[in-house]
Amino acid sequence: MASKGAPAGAFFAFGPKDKDIIIAAHGERAKYTHMQSDEAEILALKALTYLAGLDEEMDRFSSLTGMAQGDIVERASDPEMLAGILEFYLSDEALLTEFCEAFEIPLEDPARARAALPGGDLPHWT
Repeated sequence: MASKGAPAGAFFAFGPKDKDIIIAAHGERAKYTHMQSDEAEILALKALTYLAGLDEEMDRFSSLTGMAQGDIVERASDPEMLAGILEFYLSDEALLTEFCEAFEIPLEDPARARAALPGGDLPHWT
């Protein structure tokens, strides 16, 4: 899936360096990118704000986490909660695309942000 800043046919994977993402296309050399944790938190807060405006999606996130919507918003400053918000977006391509288009964010930025937050350096087995 291509997006602003990524070549057509690009793929994303977690790289060997702590919290780096590999962005490459067939036949291209991988590029390593990094996002600071404060940038990642800002992007995740935008994602939470957007999610809060989508009743059905917010209900789904609340159901999946077992948390009341008020508790989700209350924990907005918690980096682990923000990581969970980004995980939710990364698991739903349509929602991710809609969010990125609404905020004019490159499609790979939520994955970069997720890597910069707690747990982002864990191996991904999928």
